[in-house]
Amino acid sequence: MSSTKDVKDRNQIEEKFKWNLESMYENDEKWEEDFQIVKKLIEQIKQYKNRVGESGKTLLEVLELESKILRIVENVYTYAKMRKDEDTRNDKYQALTDRATSLMVEVEESTSFIVPEILLIDESILNDYFENVEGLKLYRHYIERIVRRKKHYLSPEEEAIIAQAGELANSPETIFGMLNNADMKFSTITDEKGNEITITHGNFIKLMESKDRRVRKDAFKGLYDTYNKYRNTFAVTLSSNIKKDIFYSKVRKYNSSLEAALDVNNIPVEVYDNLIKAVHDNLSSMYRYVKLRKKVLGLDELHMYDLYTPLVKDIDMEIPYEEGKKIVLEGLRPLGNEYIEIVEEGFNSRWIDVYENRGKRSGAYSWGTYDSYPFILLNYQNNLDSVFTLAHELGHSLHSYYSRENQPYIYGDYSIFVAEVASTVNEAILMEHMISKAKNRDEKLYLLNHYLEQFRGTVYRQTMFAEFEKMIHEEIENGRSLTADSLCRMYKELNRKYYGPDIVIDDEIAMEWARIPHFYYNFYVYQYATGFSAAIALSQKILKEGRESVDRYINFLKSGNSDYPINVLKKAGVDMTTPQPVDNALKLFNKLLDEIESLL
Repeated sequence: MSSTKDVKDRNQIEEKFKWNLESMYENDEKWEEDFQIVKKLIEQIKQYKNRVGESGKTLLEVLELESKILRIVENVYTYAKMRKDEDTRNDKYQALTDRATSLMVEVEESTSFIVPEILLIDESILNDYFENVEGLKLYRHYIERIVRRKKHYLSPEEEAIIAQAGELANSPETIFGMLNNADMKFSTITDEKGNEITITHGNFIKLMESKDRRVRKDAFKGLYDTYNKYRNTFAVTLSSNIKKDIFYSKVRKYNSSLEAALDVNNIPVEVYDNLIKAVHDNLSSMYRYVKLRKKVLGLDELHMYDLYTPLVKDIDMEIPYEEGKKIVLEGLRPLGNEYIEIVEEGFNSRWIDVYENRGKRSGAYSWGTYDSYPFILLNYQNNLDSVFTLAHELGHSLHSYYSRENQPYIYGDYSIFVAEVASTVNEAILMEHMISKAKNRDEKLYLLNHYLEQFRGTVYRQTMFAEFEKMIHEEIENGRSLTADSLCRMYKELNRKYYGPDIVIDDEIAMEWARIPHFYYNFYVYQYATGFSAAIALSQKILKEGRESVDRYINFLKSGNSDYPINVLKKAGVDMTTPQPVDNALKLFNKLLDEIESLL
């Protein structure tokens, strides 16, 4: 657990526990060289303005040059941002990130004519180009995705203006990040042993898992009381970000910001609405779990700060990082030897930045570029949750690895709609393994409880987030304003709706919206719930059917962006256009509840 004393400065952490960003750029001078190369290529691509459709050869030249620019600028931006994330207080990398962000905007502006000019090419001429220019066949799906959204693109001049606004449009998220990660300081509380501990983003959940209810309550109040002091700043920052989303949806002629966000990946709005409805239809299962938690903990009143503490009080699963690595490797063996070898390569090649240090960005992520390792940022605490976070982020990284190894650059990434599938497959398979290896009844109960918590946190909680995000966008779309009071009121009522009558909805939880970075990601969070549901279906197939399902799954990981995400998942055996995956996932939730009740 982190305290003021044991959160180290970055230079105090062993090299083997830091990611190897030198594999991207040996030093900052090499980064500067690529920065200047992009500057020159920007001037080069401008020469193609008003020429994109003149011939198939010219079209190919433009697309290849655009790919070259994007490939380099992604390295420039990602390196700078990840260096900044190592210590958000570092002025040097704040400056490099600002420069990289500005360069990204320059690239967007300089290439903004390409899509509108592609849309001016007659479809029959495009087909002729595909048939007669060999290299252009590679870009067929990419161009077809553009043509599908033809009515939502503007003129080249208007697209250039939108691109110029990119840096300004990112301001709300940037301000939130600096306030949340660099400037805010949380209060100090006393732990179970009487030690003074400063609450941090990295240790908050572990404090909430404490067996000592007083510690949980103090941490809960300490965190949210701090957020409450900045309530108006967070409200206007979030409101500004939503206005940005709505602005883009309007200028691109969508009916709503939700439709605009989903259409990028050809996802029907019904998928979003069906998720919320399916979870609403299964809220009784969450109420059942909350009631069980209250009973097992022996509480007259269950509070929001009682949701994370394990139900089995005498199990203390302290799991150091090296042990966590071994558990993950053993648990993921059903995915095959090749998969395990790649995970081991990640451990040995320093893909992972393991421990919290002063100023480090909170949370965890997997990130990188087509040319880099699929890096992982962790803030590892020696608990079960951190082991699952490691498995989760490795799922993202292996997805990135397989996609980049098997797809050309243009399709080497994957849609955010499927982004959470691979990560959650890893978690589900690891959980099944750990439950099967439980040493005794109490350990099995502990793990079952953790699995139930994954459902609560990923299906129920993320769907609650998704519903909140939809509500707050609709508030502004319908001409109403968002204030700290209105945001808190809506958020508290949603908690009441999702958790039911057997828990006290503490006033402090009304401020939780202020600490969720994903509310700045434009309708991202629903994909945790849909991804989890798809992942449960895939993991069950892998464990029950073996090699054939593993092969289908690995092919899914290799697909990248070569097809629409709904189709990629269908090929893997899951149809997300139906409510069945969500319903089936919540049936498993009920089955786990039955199992845990039978053991109590």
